[in-house]
Amino acid sequence: MARHSSDSAILGRVAIRVSIVLFWFWSGAFAQSTPLDLRGALDAAQTANLELRAARQNRALAIAGITTARQLPNPTISFTAARDTPHEGVSFDLPVELGNKRGKRLALAKEEQKATDIDIAALGREIRRRTREAFYQSLSAAKQTEQAKTALDLTTRIHDMAQQRFEAGDVAQLEVLQAEVELAKVAADYETTAQAQRAAEVGLSALLNRNLEEHLLLQGELENVPKVAPLNSVIDQALLTNSDLLKTSQDLNVEERQLELAKSQRIPNLGLSAGADFNSPPDFRYGAKGGLSATLPIFYRDQGEIALSKARLELLRLTLASQRTAVSAEVAAAYYDYQAKVHQVEQYGSRVVPNTLRLEQMAEDSYRSGKSSLLTLLDTQRRLNEVRKTYLDALFSAQTAFAMLEEAVGAPLD
Repeated sequence: MARHSSDSAILGRVAIRVSIVLFWFWSGAFAQSTPLDLRGALDAAQTANLELRAARQNRALAIAGITTARQLPNPTISFTAARDTPHEGVSFDLPVELGNKRGKRLALAKEEQKATDIDIAALGREIRRRTREAFYQSLSAAKQTEQAKTALDLTTRIHDMAQQRFEAGDVAQLEVLQAEVELAKVAADYETTAQAQRAAEVGLSALLNRNLEEHLLLQGELENVPKVAPLNSVIDQALLTNSDLLKTSQDLNVEERQLELAKSQRIPNLGLSAGADFNSPPDFRYGAKGGLSATLPIFYRDQGEIALSKARLELLRLTLASQRTAVSAEVAAAYYDYQAKVHQVEQYGSRVVPNTLRLEQMAEDSYRSGKSSLLTLLDTQRRLNEVRKTYLDALFSAQTAFAMLEEAVGAPLD
C-alpha cells in the first residue's frame, strides 16, 4: 500500500508539472493575434531592428559631410588704426580656390556617402541572416517541444501498459518502477525543451524590437528547405553582391577621389584683396588699394599625400583581387556545406525516421503480447526520440547553412 501511494505521488507531481507547461503554452498561443511568417519577420527586422536603425544614422553624418564639402571659403574684412600715416584703413580679402578643389571635395564626400550606404547594407544582410536563424530556431524549438510532448505521451502509454500487466500478474513490479523512472525523466526533458522554446522566442523578439514578454505565433514549416541555383551561378552572383567586395571596391573609389583632391592641392589658391586707406595728411584723405597673392609651391607640393594615396590604391587593388578568390572559395564551401545538410535531412526524413518509428511500433506490439521485455521497448523508444531530435537538429542546421550561404553571397537566394 505504501509503495502504491509513493507511485501515485510521483505520477501526480509529473502531471502537475506537465499541466503547468501546457497552460503556459495555451495562454501564450493567443498573446499574438496575427501569425508571423518568415517574410514578415525579415521585413520587420529591416524596419524595426534597433541596431540597424542606429547604423542608418551614419547616413546623416555622410550627408553632413557633403554639405561641408560644398562650402566656399569665407572672405575676410579688416580695419586698421595707427599713429603713422595713413591713420586708418579698411580691406576686404577674398580667397579664390583654383584647380576645381571644391568639386573634388564634393566628389570625395559623395563617394564616402556611398561607402556608408554599403556598410549599412552589409549590416542589413547580417540582420537578415540573424533573423532567419532566430525564426527557424524558434520553429525548431517549437518542434522539439512538440516532439518532447509526443515522447511524454508515448512513455505515459508504456507506463500504463506496464501497470496493467503488473496488475494482471504478468510482470514484476520492477517493470512498473522502470517505467515510472523513464516517465519522470521524459517529463523533465519536456519542461526543459519548453523553456528553450521560450528563450528562442525572446531572441527573435529582440531582433524585431518587440516586447520580450510577447509570445510569438509563428507561421512556417521547418521542413521547407530552400532550393538554390547551381554553384557557378551562385559564385557569379557573389562576385557582384558580396559585402566585402563591395566595400573594398567602394574604398578604391574613395581613394581615387582622394588622390584627385591631393593633386589639385598642388595648384596654389589666389588671394584677392581690395580696400582703402584714410587720413594721411598732407598726401591724401583717402585712397583705394588692392592686392593679389598666391603661395609658391616650391618646397611643399603635397608629395607625401599623393604618394600615400597611390600606395593605398595599389594595396586596395591587390586586396580586391585576393578577396575575389577568397569569396569564391567561401561561397563554394558554404554551398557544399548546405548541400550536405540537405542530403542529411532527406535521408532522415525519407528513411531513418520512418523506419525507426516502425521499429518502435513493432517493439510496443511485442511487449504488449508478452514477447519482449520492458527494457527492450524503452530502449527502442529512446532511440526513436534521439532520431527525431537528430532530424529536427538537421533541419535547423540546413536552414542555418542556407542563411550563412545567403550572407556570403550578399543577396537573397529564395
